[in-house]
Amino acid sequence: MRESSGDAVEHVLHAFLAEVHSTAPTGLSVLVNRHAARLGLGHVDVYLVDIQQRQLTLLSGEGRLPVDDSLAGWAYRAMTLRVQNTDARTLIVWLPLVDGEERLGVAGFHLDTLDGTLLERCGSLASVLAMAITSKRAFSDRLVQQARTGTMTLPAEMLRALLPPRTVGDDRAVSTAVLEPAYELGGDAFDHALTESTLHAVILDSMGHNLASGLTTAIAMAGCRSARRRGSGLGEMVRTVDEALAEWLPDQFCTGIVMQLDLASGILSWVNSGHPPPLLIRDEQVLESALEYPGEPPMGTPGVLGGLSRTVREAALEPGDRVILYTDGVTEARLAGGSQFGLAGFTTSIIRATAVGELAPEALRQLIHSILEHQNDKLADDATILMIEWRQHQRS
Repeated sequence: MRESSGDAVEHVLHAFLAEVHSTAPTGLSVLVNRHAARLGLGHVDVYLVDIQQRQLTLLSGEGRLPVDDSLAGWAYRAMTLRVQNTDARTLIVWLPLVDGEERLGVAGFHLDTLDGTLLERCGSLASVLAMAITSKRAFSDRLVQQARTGTMTLPAEMLRALLPPRTVGDDRAVSTAVLEPAYELGGDAFDHALTESTLHAVILDSMGHNLASGLTTAIAMAGCRSARRRGSGLGEMVRTVDEALAEWLPDQFCTGIVMQLDLASGILSWVNSGHPPPLLIRDEQVLESALEYPGEPPMGTPGVLGGLSRTVREAALEPGDRVILYTDGVTEARLAGGSQFGLAGFTTSIIRATAVGELAPEALRQLIHSILEHQNDKLADDATILMIEWRQHQRS
């Protein structure tokens, strides 16, 4: 029975909020549909995106929709509402499931009619559902399995467990990343975190492509987080990783960049440890060598333990600037003819996506898929890209 009064609607939403906390991940679809019916919303299909962001998989079954060739996928890609007319003369309202800046999937609401009130109810349910999925997938194999289409190697399983959400941010800045090969990672990883005043970002690339590489990256990731969370600066953060690798894996090393963005001023600070330099995109152009400085030794190499101090670089960003971090697996990927994708191909693809107004997460999704297509989905090395965008919106 449809509840139409404002008090009744509020009661239903409160009941949904209360029950979602105690509902098992496998019961989310049933819970959402039960409360949707009370709000006059009809049936709801919940789809989660896979880790390669190619397919949307139905939470309650085996149904799948392509991200690149469906209205549901359009809602996911653009993070916006899409309305679909069906043969049954009903409407499907596709809404993205988003937690903060992180795209999780979509929800499809099957309706006989649509008005502002019903659309608002759809949005409320979708918002709560996104938060529930985020909280429950940390301990739910079912939700993890829904996001996979292949078998994951042991090193990849270890590194995937350490990764943060693909995208973090707010109205002032966003950081987003992609990483391939999704199921066979060796030593690449990324990290990002947001505080009241600062956006933190890290990209790592350990030598080799085996379990030892993954362990090296895991230690480096833990060292960065430990130093960051106790308030250390960038130089001390890298020093922490140097010492940890020297103690636990003395024969391994790791290249990487640790970076901080002051959200109010746009001042970007970073330390580059043997890694390809960051790229700066401004006004749809790559500013050549804008962030390029002499390289320093990788993290964990013996030379840095003799007292060498790390150099912290700084640059002032302008609103709308995008900063790109990447591993060499991106530029060393091979095209169909055998030539390398190269830095020029990489930057051209980024600029093209920027020029057509793609959101930062969508620009990276398209780019990594382009690289994979050139290699028939077989990369010789890990390929990771992380993009920071400074928006400078001020909080009230």
